[in-house]
Amino acid sequence: MSELDDTGDGKTKKKRGRPGRPPAPSKKPRKSPSEKGPMGVQRGRKANGMAQQNGEGDPVTLFEVVKQGKSAMQSVVDDWIESYRQDRDLALLDLINFFIQCSGCKGTVRIEMFRNMQNAEIIRKMTEEFDEDSGDYPLTISGPLWKKFRYNFCEFICVLIRQCQYSIIYDEYMMDTVISLLTGLSDSQVRAFRHTSTLAAMKLMTALVNVALNLSINQDNTQRQYEAERNKMAGKRANEKLELLLQRRKELQENQDEIENMMNSIFKGIFVHRYRDAIAEIRAICIEEIGVWMKMYSDAFLNDSYLKYVGWTLHDRQGEVRLKCLKALQNLYTNRELFPKLELFTNRFKDRIVSMTLDKEYDVAVEAIRLVTLILQGSEDALSNEDCENVYHLVYSAHRPVAVAAGEFLHRKLFSRHDPQAEEALAKRRGRSSPNGNLIRMLVLFFLESELHEHAAYLVDSLWESSQELLKDWECMTELLLEEPVQGEEVLLDRQESALIELTVCTIRQAAEAHPPVGRGTGKRVLTAKERKMQIDDKNKLTEHFIMALPMLLSKYQTDAEKVANLLQIPQYFDLDVYSAGRMEKHLEALLKQIKFVVEKHTDTEVLEACSKTYCILCSEEYTIMNRVDIAHSQLIDELADRFSHSVEELLQAGEEADDDDIYNVLSTLKRLTAFHNAHDLTRWDLFGNCYRLLRTGIEQGSMPEQIAVQALQCSHYSILWQLVKITEGAPSKAFMLLCDLLMIFSHQLTTGSREGLQPLVFNPDSTLQNELLNFILDHVFIDQDDENQSMEGDEEDEANKIEALHKRRNLLAAFSKLIIYDIVDMPAAADIFKHYMKYYNDYGDIIKETLSKTRQTDKILCAKTLILSLQQLFNELIQDQGPNLDRTSSHVSGIKELARRFALTFGLDQIKTREAVATLHKDGIEFAFKYQNPKGPEYPPPNLAFLEVLCEFSSKLLRQDKKTVHSYLENFMTEQMMERREDIWLPLISYRNSLLTGGDEDRMSITSGSSSSKGGSIRSKKVSSHGLFCVWCRGSAEESVEGSWMIRNDTLQTPGALQTPQLTSTVLRENPRQAAEHLSEQNSEPGSESDYVHKRGLMEDDAEPIFEDVMMSSRGQLEDMSEEFEDTMVIDLPPSRNRRERAELRPDFFDSAAMIEDESVRL
Repeated sequence: MSELDDTGDGKTKKKRGRPGRPPAPSKKPRKSPSEKGPMGVQRGRKANGMAQQNGEGDPVTLFEVVKQGKSAMQSVVDDWIESYRQDRDLALLDLINFFIQCSGCKGTVRIEMFRNMQNAEIIRKMTEEFDEDSGDYPLTISGPLWKKFRYNFCEFICVLIRQCQYSIIYDEYMMDTVISLLTGLSDSQVRAFRHTSTLAAMKLMTALVNVALNLSINQDNTQRQYEAERNKMAGKRANEKLELLLQRRKELQENQDEIENMMNSIFKGIFVHRYRDAIAEIRAICIEEIGVWMKMYSDAFLNDSYLKYVGWTLHDRQGEVRLKCLKALQNLYTNRELFPKLELFTNRFKDRIVSMTLDKEYDVAVEAIRLVTLILQGSEDALSNEDCENVYHLVYSAHRPVAVAAGEFLHRKLFSRHDPQAEEALAKRRGRSSPNGNLIRMLVLFFLESELHEHAAYLVDSLWESSQELLKDWECMTELLLEEPVQGEEVLLDRQESALIELTVCTIRQAAEAHPPVGRGTGKRVLTAKERKMQIDDKNKLTEHFIMALPMLLSKYQTDAEKVANLLQIPQYFDLDVYSAGRMEKHLEALLKQIKFVVEKHTDTEVLEACSKTYCILCSEEYTIMNRVDIAHSQLIDELADRFSHSVEELLQAGEEADDDDIYNVLSTLKRLTAFHNAHDLTRWDLFGNCYRLLRTGIEQGSMPEQIAVQALQCSHYSILWQLVKITEGAPSKAFMLLCDLLMIFSHQLTTGSREGLQPLVFNPDSTLQNELLNFILDHVFIDQDDENQSMEGDEEDEANKIEALHKRRNLLAAFSKLIIYDIVDMPAAADIFKHYMKYYNDYGDIIKETLSKTRQTDKILCAKTLILSLQQLFNELIQDQGPNLDRTSSHVSGIKELARRFALTFGLDQIKTREAVATLHKDGIEFAFKYQNPKGPEYPPPNLAFLEVLCEFSSKLLRQDKKTVHSYLENFMTEQMMERREDIWLPLISYRNSLLTGGDEDRMSITSGSSSSKGGSIRSKKVSSHGLFCVWCRGSAEESVEGSWMIRNDTLQTPGALQTPQLTSTVLRENPRQAAEHLSEQNSEPGSESDYVHKRGLMEDDAEPIFEDVMMSSRGQLEDMSEEFEDTMVIDLPPSRNRRERAELRPDFFDSAAMIEDESVRL
């Protein structure tokens, strides 16, 4: 039992009172009753509202002073102590209210409550005034200000106890009140009270432990002084000094008893309850602080009575708490002098600690491994072999911090030299330059025994930080591989040599690249200057060594495919300038000679590809050795190509009588050439011709061996690819057209018509490829004529050249638009095309209109979203150019509004048919306008508010009742201040609101020709007026539930695939779009005719709709106005199909709250 557990016999110690209870009768009074007054029976009170005077004379509470953190905590505490000496009730009231305010409570303990109410009553009163639903409280709010406040909060408590340790804490008033208050708050049901009081109590306990430690030290010093004085001779002994020392020792003992009594009150009243609190953060606070106590005052706290709490909490459900336990134990195990006191704890909880190395929380696992490493350092016998093996395999973990921690453990256990001097002497006797031979052998054995040979890079990376000196000892590794074994030393087995070579290559890669292998980490981080310098030095070191050693290693192991394939990876990490700078060309010749021998001896694909890659690296144009290597490479290919040509002739002449030697000669040579053709352009050797002869013979005679056919196909494939590279290097436009055709051919349309077997050939371009295609169009199509003229090298600026260049650009745009129309490229990509409609109308207007038409047939809603997106992009570009304060009268703003007006006209006059799409457009436009708040404050308009002026152009396409609902949706984003503003800067909002509130009578239904169409129109009108598309949000009728299935249409956009499968013809051969448009206009010369109807049905299938829906109008002027805006407006009167009737049915409110919650905007 520790001295803290021994509560004594009550001679001089106080018994701490619980909140709301009278003081214990055995309490020893130190102050007169007049001093205690009515507070003598009130120990647990709170207050935080009492004001102090700051330097400027303004009243500031203690909470505000600590929160601001402008004054040093020492001076803050000194000011409080001074106020306590003047009026301790008011000072304590300020301190108590400080704790209340730190909990986020808005209530304040008044002086009357402090003097007349019990603790429980005060806490109940504060609880009633506490709004726990308000969210975070000061100690949990994120941000630098509140993080600093938490630090100041803890520092204030520590400094307060330190400054009061000689007098005030022993007055039986302040500490009684504070401890009783914190004890009561720690039992509160309010989380903030519990958290704040626990943190304060634990920091208070830590400060008291420090005081107790100082008292213990002073007691020991006083006792030694007393013993020394008493042992003096009677004549030299000073009796007065003895009496003073005896009196001082007695006072120190009394103070020690008082401090122990306070600590026992906090520990038993708060800690033992809160270390198992329901809130993980509170539990973590308790465990963190008890670790501090055990380390700070180990004589009193480092025993099983306190260690058991840490041990029990190792099983906590929350990783945060387990982490605090491990860190607390690490601080103890770091001090080897404390190991004897931890022996029983280690035996009891060692298994749990070892099992935590596999914790699901990586941070916890890392700290557990580090703790096990500390235990190993303190006592190697503490861990069994099984315990160590549980940690060993973690060096192969994909999580790098876990693996590095395990590598540190492995280094301490296996790779630390126990007697460096003896090992160095042994290395000298054996003629080796490095004493690490045995350690490297042990590393190889560990790697082989782990049976994870493919993870050598992971093992090296795990040991890199702890065993870097060992892993960079390439001289020792090379000596082990090249030298003959010394007598009495075990010879490296073949598998051990292979493992050592693999580990050597991995260490070279780690040193040269200076980043973890694939699968470890989140990518390459930026190296510091020190790390960069180390990387350069390591690269130079390994290059200088292996330039000389690699040819010898290849010579020794040239017949072993696995070893050679690994060794040939080394040159890619060389600093090749060393060959020239160090005059080491003879070593380069030796390397090239060995590589040639390897190529001639092996047909293994991995070895040949390694040779090919090595040649490719050495042939880099940036190095001066390129010419020398290129000559050697060309000579090798010449020999292989001649051999291949002769062997093919012999094989074809022999025909069916060809023997195994003929087949082997062709196959082995073809394998070598195929491997080199992958990385090198061998087209000048015309390998395709002989490969084609082999394939044709196999097809005609059916006697060609399968392996030869496969290799011939592979070699032909590489030859075609290299030819394609040459073709496309100077003609990006041709490459673009070819790529578009390939995407069209191998699109999802490939499987239509019962061709599901072709599904493996379907290729869907990812977002990266789609963005590259779009960027190419923006860079090469939408350019000014002047830019095009400048790019035409040597061509005269004549009409022929301009027309030809325009025709090429139109072909590019048509090819990309085709990908959008047939849902190969996502439709939102068309926004960058649509936004150029006005600027490039003369050049590409017909293509863009046709694209808009076809995309609307595919999906009206997504097409509307794309239109509004294009306008938003133009608006954002304008904001970036001109800043947030736009000139609404400028030509740029007018241009965007004019484009919006053109887009609005494309919706036609049948508002029922376009109702859903127009609603989507307004919804997205409103959300964009209010997307960002003005940084200057809510009284200023949002930066995108001017976009509402563009959105006004679409208001006429809304039905009357829809305008009201859109207006209601708009009001959800508006504040009362916005509704009242009338300044010019708010005119876009005013204009948009007016467009929604006025003009409702001008809404017209679509009028179709013929009596039947007129009847249909009247029926629709009745339905709309009786129900309306946009239901009231609060309505909960059965009608809304029935129609609710339509509500999510915007969220689950489906492409109906209304378009026919395109003919698989090259875009380059496509008919001139202008001629096609003229041909189409001739067919449409008689609108409404039978031939026109049949033609249109063929284009759009059953459910298709034209982009422009003109109607017979009573006013010829309106018709002429429409014709003036769109020259090719089509007058089509289609009979109402089943799908068209479904679209005319009533639909639920597009702006319904449920729809808004579930809406997922199309990703762009």
